[in-house]
Amino acid sequence: MKTYRFGPFTLDPAQGLLSAGAREIPLGGKAFETLAFLAGNAGRVVSKEELIDRVWPDSHVGQNNLAQHISLVRKTLAAVDPKTEYVQTMARRGYRFAAPVETSGDVANAAHEPPRTRYARSGDVNIAYQVIGEGPIDLVFVMGWVSHLEMFWAEPSFARFLTRLSGFARLIVFDKRGTGLSDRVPLSQLPSLEVRMDDVRAVMAAAGSRRAVLMGVSEGGPLTALFAATYPQLVAGVIIIGGYARRLWAPDYPWGPTAEQREAFIATMERDWGGPLGIEERAPSRANDPDFRRWWAAYLRMGASPGAAAALTRMNAEVDIRHVLPSIHVPTLVIHRTGDRCLRIEEGRFLAERIPGARMVELPGDDHLPFVGDQDSILAAVERFIGELHDSPEPTRVLATCLFVRTDGESGRLTDLDDEARREIEWFHGRKFAQVTDALVATFDGPVRAIRCACAIRDAAQRAGVRLAAALHTGECDLDGETISGTTVQIGALLSEAAAAGDVLVSNTVRDLVAGSGIEFASRGQAFLGERLGEWSLFEVAM
Repeated sequence: MKTYRFGPFTLDPAQGLLSAGAREIPLGGKAFETLAFLAGNAGRVVSKEELIDRVWPDSHVGQNNLAQHISLVRKTLAAVDPKTEYVQTMARRGYRFAAPVETSGDVANAAHEPPRTRYARSGDVNIAYQVIGEGPIDLVFVMGWVSHLEMFWAEPSFARFLTRLSGFARLIVFDKRGTGLSDRVPLSQLPSLEVRMDDVRAVMAAAGSRRAVLMGVSEGGPLTALFAATYPQLVAGVIIIGGYARRLWAPDYPWGPTAEQREAFIATMERDWGGPLGIEERAPSRANDPDFRRWWAAYLRMGASPGAAAALTRMNAEVDIRHVLPSIHVPTLVIHRTGDRCLRIEEGRFLAERIPGARMVELPGDDHLPFVGDQDSILAAVERFIGELHDSPEPTRVLATCLFVRTDGESGRLTDLDDEARREIEWFHGRKFAQVTDALVATFDGPVRAIRCACAIRDAAQRAGVRLAAALHTGECDLDGETISGTTVQIGALLSEAAAAGDVLVSNTVRDLVAGSGIEFASRGQAFLGERLGEWSLFEVAM
């Protein structure tokens, strides 16, 4: 691809950018393509028919439509350089780009040169990340399924999308552990949502980001939603593009695939990995483009092995964040294309309806990947949302997992285990609160750590000859110094009363959030907690 320089302007078709000096000039879609074709044929009269065939190859477009785009091109250029006539109308012949144009050499490689890749340490795993731009606010981009940072920049439309984002924010992109340039991990250690939240925090810390907007694409949507509810102090806003709350079909969520359909897709994945898998659903407008097909196949191969891709897909199938959505109290934008073939528009509406104050933007199109198709409309919505954000007060309400531990009152007292319990809570990054009646209460920012802490305390008690029971529930908690309150605390306390000695019981909310952790559960039926709190499904931890 070549770049063109004329007057004060630089036009880069590969990046989709028109600039004047350091300033980007907004011109997108077919108007940009019209200008690019005329500049690339400077000095030659281009007929209207030729221009329409080149810019609208698969559409029936009238000459009035072309004239409107020519007018927009002229107005855009004249706003910067009103003294020069760039596009001339040649009566009954077409149009000519009249200004002198300097053409660079083939700059594809330079244009797509990836930014420097750095590494953040998350536990004992290295997470690859890049920082692009110097905008007034940080934007953490969370790609779905699998990713590969350097392959982002090998596809011009993806490179343009990220470059445009970095024009109004400091953009931070990363590969989840087990994929792309981050450390490979055993299939049994692919990241749960909780671990992925740890990785996001590690990347933000390494990049020097104290607070950011999180943008989740597809499977990145549940992560950004959960992160915003759990760490609102780190999140200025959330953007979910083509996202979902639950991946599998359910009677009250009829848009996801069935378990059988998901297993059939995984079988196809394991058989056909290495080719452009799923391109017809994710990028139908580019599905017949040979270059894009080759890039997509290479992107998937570089992003993950067949086994890792299958394991991630199985893990994502277990994700269900429906109970978390009302706990998100940061500004939220949900963007979804109405004809998305991968995730239905109803799934985007489901998110927006249940996140308090969320804004929904529905856009035409069938493509799932945001950088394919009309990316300018998505970018405009994102830029507008970020531009309207304001500083908000420090939150006092957060999503947390509450642990309640009780003894049977005969084999011993909780105070006998206080030191041991405190050590375990600290080890699993929890926070111990003053004991409430006969219960020990602690909160955790992740349900997996809470479950493992509960089991560790139970096992330590058994060694000491003390029989105890534990119950866990995840939801909103009001934290005020050393005081914890809210409906979540009430539910956890009532669930703990249903636990027998030796039990570690969890609510269905907790069970739905630990996909990929390897923790197994056995159903313990239903618990009715009264007219106000209703009925809850209980599960026993099999550890």
